[in-house]
Amino acid sequence: MSLKNLVNMLNKQKLVDGMVHSQQMHKHDFVESLLQKQHDAELLNFIAKQSSTELGGYLDALPLDDARKLWSRLPSERENDVLWEISDERRLAIAGDRQPDFEDSKINVYELLDGRLKNIPIAGRKDLEGAKPIWVDLINSTKAERVFVGSHFGVELPDPIEATDLEVSARFHVEENDDIHLHSNFLLDREGRSKSVPVAFILHGGILFSLRNEELSVFRLQRRRALTQPGYVTDSVDLLLDLYGADVEVSADSLENIYAKLGVVGRHVLSEAITDQQAAGILADIAEEEDQNGRIRSNILDTQRALSFLMRGRLLTPDQISDSKQILRNIESLNSHTAFLFDKINFLMDATIGFININQNKRVNQLTVFSVVFMPINILAGIGGMSEFSMMTEGTPWPMAYGGFVLGSALIGLVTYVLLKHFEKKRLRKTI
Repeated sequence: MSLKNLVNMLNKQKLVDGMVHSQQMHKHDFVESLLQKQHDAELLNFIAKQSSTELGGYLDALPLDDARKLWSRLPSERENDVLWEISDERRLAIAGDRQPDFEDSKINVYELLDGRLKNIPIAGRKDLEGAKPIWVDLINSTKAERVFVGSHFGVELPDPIEATDLEVSARFHVEENDDIHLHSNFLLDREGRSKSVPVAFILHGGILFSLRNEELSVFRLQRRRALTQPGYVTDSVDLLLDLYGADVEVSADSLENIYAKLGVVGRHVLSEAITDQQAAGILADIAEEEDQNGRIRSNILDTQRALSFLMRGRLLTPDQISDSKQILRNIESLNSHTAFLFDKINFLMDATIGFININQNKRVNQLTVFSVVFMPINILAGIGGMSEFSMMTEGTPWPMAYGGFVLGSALIGLVTYVLLKHFEKKRLRKTI
């Protein structure tokens, strides 16, 4: 429908331009300029409402002259996205030799050379020609970029976020063409910002495709090892297993950090006294570490399911099965650590809440003492306000009468307070 509207708009503009151009009128050039601005505004308003995919379809479907006009009105910041969506033939006709570039995204392509990974610089479409990689790593790629890379290698590349939103049973599967799909979450722990980042893996034709939207320390670690250590990897499956193994190592490092932070919190909690403000800060720290511990546990269980899937599917060589079993043993050890940390977190949280209750009990005890001390005084004050007190002190000057009454009340309050302190000390000696 939008294509039809676009065609009608362009035909209408051509008709109006022809009529104005053929007429003789005063200030003819000014009228044509004003009309051209109006037409450009209409076209820009239409373009702003369309996606890059839709605009690419329009450029392929329109006659060449109309396509060139539409292309000339595209904002410069949208040209690269639209170039990914149009055919090579139409791109040559309207944009010449210009190639779409990987702008905000980052694609890393690695070949295996002499037992080491070699990074092939990729800036545009032409750089992929002739490449024979074993690992293609895409970060923050658009749909058009994924379609192009996938069509170049003959594989369909999904959005990593949509892929990990699938049910767990559907996140690890083998396609009819023997492509292996695995969708996992990896830990991102950087500058106090911790979260799980979805990553989609595809094993196709001896190539490992990894898709994610953020850089991860696991992938940096793997690249560094494979680039510097000869024979570290031999094929794409080794790469996948090493990535899962590195994720377990990163999770272990994060657990060590949790141990250290909880150690500081524990020393604070077990001190002699904690104010309510300090307790609130401690609870916030404990809650943060509990969330981190839960995220680590979820991620390593996700890795455990992925490795179990590969082993059950008989997709690994004997050496790779041995490596997978070692990773699974490491995961089992981490599971016991996470369980211990959950217990420690619960203990520290209960202890902190206990201190808060103690502080509240102290305030309630103080109020109780004040109420007991002033209870006799309140009774005397009630009596002093009665008319009988005036009758009892008849003939006595009122300053002396009421002065004596105040002194008597203060003396009774003091005696009550001393007696309360005495009984409290006596009770504490009995408990000890």
